[in-house]
Amino acid sequence: MRFELTEEQKMVVEMARDFAEKEIAPTVEYDDEHHLYRPEITKKMAELGLLGFAIKEEYGGNGMGFMEGVLAFEEISAVHAAWRLPLNMQAWGPAYTIQRYGTEKQKQEFIEKFVTAEYTGSFAITEPNSGSDVVSMNTTAVDKGDYFELNGQKMWISNGHVTDWGLVYAMTDKAARYKGMTCFLVNYKWEGVTANPIHTKFGLHAAPTSEVVFENVKVPKEYVLGQVGQGFPICMWQLNNTRLGCALAGVGIALASLRASIQYANERTQFGKKIGAYQLIQEQIVEIHLLHHAARMACLEAGYLKDHNLPNQLQTSTAKLAAAHAAVTGANLCMKIHGSYGYSTEYPCGRLLRDAKSMEILEGTSNIQTGIIAGILLGDAPNRSTNDV
Repeated sequence: MRFELTEEQKMVVEMARDFAEKEIAPTVEYDDEHHLYRPEITKKMAELGLLGFAIKEEYGGNGMGFMEGVLAFEEISAVHAAWRLPLNMQAWGPAYTIQRYGTEKQKQEFIEKFVTAEYTGSFAITEPNSGSDVVSMNTTAVDKGDYFELNGQKMWISNGHVTDWGLVYAMTDKAARYKGMTCFLVNYKWEGVTANPIHTKFGLHAAPTSEVVFENVKVPKEYVLGQVGQGFPICMWQLNNTRLGCALAGVGIALASLRASIQYANERTQFGKKIGAYQLIQEQIVEIHLLHHAARMACLEAGYLKDHNLPNQLQTSTAKLAAAHAAVTGANLCMKIHGSYGYSTEYPCGRLLRDAKSMEILEGTSNIQTGIIAGILLGDAPNRSTNDV
């Protein structure tokens, strides 16, 4: 793994930073306060090729891999963590999973439309009573001959009420548990699909989140992704990719906390000196830096391994866990450094801390990541690669 960026990678970083500063930064606080999602930003990301990382060029991809996606979305997340969402909802969730498991017809029909944001995407796994225990989900899909009848309720679904097409995981054989789950491609405009926005979130206010209900939804069999009963391994494979995208939000929050803390420490004067001259403030800034750097390097390593089809589940879960810790600790220290002003909406500390807490929950809690890491380290499970089912 090279530590020096290529010229192409440097251009990706510069482009992403410039995009975030021009298109996202001007309305960050307003969007957060008003829970405002701006679909035009996703469209502009697509126009710049920011939703094509790890997608083959024949399906509309940008010719670059996970590494470049890590570099780009760290910069975007540092401006507003909510905007790492399109990377997962368009590219590393639906598009990349279809690229791996879809029929050629499905690939031709869907992948480029997700990459160009013609379709707004999502994936629906979590339910009101089923989070970490995926196979306990109650959403069912019953074989009716020419189609499957989908019934159930999903909860905390990112992009739910703005979705055109999304991946939906359901049980086709509840008794078979891990071998009884199937993944479907579902049009959210079909009869029987209802998506209701959730407005009570603690953070990530600019990222749309929903409850989605399926009532007797007819899903033609051509929209089964992979094989019937293959949904659990597909789900785990997909999460091993989207968890890296989720980790980038944490890395971005840590970077934003570091930048804000350095700026404030160089401006604020107490007892006749800039507060950055005091050792306790220096120690806090250095801790944010260390956590950010460790999480960032973990993400880059996971991206590199994915690009080279090498075992990476250990590294991906490590990146997710490290990024969550860096985000929460970094944002908390940022608030401390700002003192009373950190508690004010005049500064970004409160938003950073609210957004950071989600990193310990989304797409596999920190407890789940700890379990995955421990299982691999202790020899109870293999360290799977991108090509493994």
